[in-house]
Amino acid sequence: MIRLESLRECTLPLVVLVTGMPGSGKSVVSEAAKRVGYSVVRMGDVVREIAAELGRQATDESLGDVALCIRAEHGMDVVARLTLHKACMDYRNTPIVVEGVRNLEELEFFKNHALKCYLVAVHASPQTRFSRLSTRGRSDDPRSWEDFVRRDLRELKMGLGSVIALADVVLINEGKTLEQFVEEAAKVLSEILRRHNHAQA
Repeated sequence: MIRLESLRECTLPLVVLVTGMPGSGKSVVSEAAKRVGYSVVRMGDVVREIAAELGRQATDESLGDVALCIRAEHGMDVVARLTLHKACMDYRNTPIVVEGVRNLEELEFFKNHALKCYLVAVHASPQTRFSRLSTRGRSDDPRSWEDFVRRDLRELKMGLGSVIALADVVLINEGKTLEQFVEEAAKVLSEILRRHNHAQA
């Protein structure tokens, strides 16, 4: 089902990787990125597409199982490789935000396939994240605090904490309105893009 030999690879000019625990606000950073000129690729969408091909429901438990199984079978960087294939096909010459890096192997893979790579982590407290996820309405969102904790532990076991620890920039998404956080994220992403364009001039 996953044909790694057919995947396209390229070197992207600028990649900003966005990481963070579930509900921290990664998707908000992605929306801010679109406002300032980035294309966005979501690693979670790649997992959802694979789950759909396998006939699996888009629940948290099911998507988590799929993510773990494909990494066990094809390597910890397999979702990054599939994501890069999509980026090379659709956005090869544009600055890209990749949302949802979860382990060090994925981080290293993208660093090896970008002329310039930045890592941005988004942080919010567990209570804030649970509140957001409880009202988001997505099929894979936790229905209880126990589900939420279980999901956090699965993400940390996958290596997410190590990735967050290596961030070039940390955005705190706590005690702010949505628009305030969007503006803060857009400012950071604009500055990264400005520096990149200046270096290329």
